[in-house]
Amino acid sequence: MAQPDSGLALPQDRLARFVAAALVARGSVTDQADSVARALVSTSLRGVDSHGIRLLPHYLRALAGGRIVGAPVITATRTAPGAATVDAGNGFGHHAGYRAIAEGCALAREAGIAGISVINSSHFGAAGCYALAAAEGGFLAFAFCNSDPFVLPHDAQAPFHGTNPIAFAAPVPGARPFLLDMATSIVPWNRIRDYELKGLPVPEDVAVDAKGAMTTDPAAVAALLSVGGARFGFKGAGLAAVMEVLSAALTGMGHCTRLLPMAGPDMSTPRRLGQFYIVIHPDAFVPRPVFEAGIAAYLADLRATPAKPGRKVMAPGDREWACLDARSKTGIPVAPALLQEFREIAAALDLDAGLLAPQ
Repeated sequence: MAQPDSGLALPQDRLARFVAAALVARGSVTDQADSVARALVSTSLRGVDSHGIRLLPHYLRALAGGRIVGAPVITATRTAPGAATVDAGNGFGHHAGYRAIAEGCALAREAGIAGISVINSSHFGAAGCYALAAAEGGFLAFAFCNSDPFVLPHDAQAPFHGTNPIAFAAPVPGARPFLLDMATSIVPWNRIRDYELKGLPVPEDVAVDAKGAMTTDPAAVAALLSVGGARFGFKGAGLAAVMEVLSAALTGMGHCTRLLPMAGPDMSTPRRLGQFYIVIHPDAFVPRPVFEAGIAAYLADLRATPAKPGRKVMAPGDREWACLDARSKTGIPVAPALLQEFREIAAALDLDAGLLAPQ
């Protein structure tokens, strides 16, 4: 596969300042802008370019159009000893997601386990950001959401489910957290747009065109296959259905086909998405030393499993942490087309163009 021209590699701190400054210039309050910058930059650091800084231009359009509220009123209501609902006020999903995890950790510390729904949200980027925030505080956490239709149910001819991610993170003593962050489609929809931005083909057996034929042309992709592919896609489709129950039925928000498209022409109507989180306090189930010994032993045995020649067995998160280590030193690569968009944003909003200069 051809390798993309990576453009420039920019330091994470400068990119975070640029993202936050652009959002504030478009009307966001500072704390919300900081949450979005935290999510986007940390996601790009982990190598998940599809859900990282690439999304900034879209978010600015949604903010300018009124789809996303610049100064939302976010409320958290405890509905039971281990349950709460966070109303995002049609602001950024990232800001509401971090708030939900904070509420969940507080509840789980009291009740042992907590469920938190988020209503009236917008797109929240990478689900792993929020599960990871809990793990960094010593908790285990799941994060779920749904989206508008991009993915074929098994044996279907038209997309129905969203990419409907599931993320799970857990603390690991003396090491970075265990982190699983995956779509229930073979790849996320935003990965297709990332391939297009970088001038790369889509891998085979991942997506279909408008006629239902497999395609590797990102511009021709009309729908994605569920995890499991053409033969076993009922597994991914089943997981996607679970995300709909948790993110829509359990929150009162719309399910996949009743959501406004993320990339549609309407940038003024709020999308009113749902999110759902489960936060677990390990101390409520076993003494902390027992949990820590157990997860450390499991991960050590997993990574010691014999691997194919030239390969190694990795635990969930290992690939992302290796990328984070590398990009923390060399910077986050910004594709030429995206860098040009950023420069145009800087000019239009009178931002410090030096934030986008080479290191």
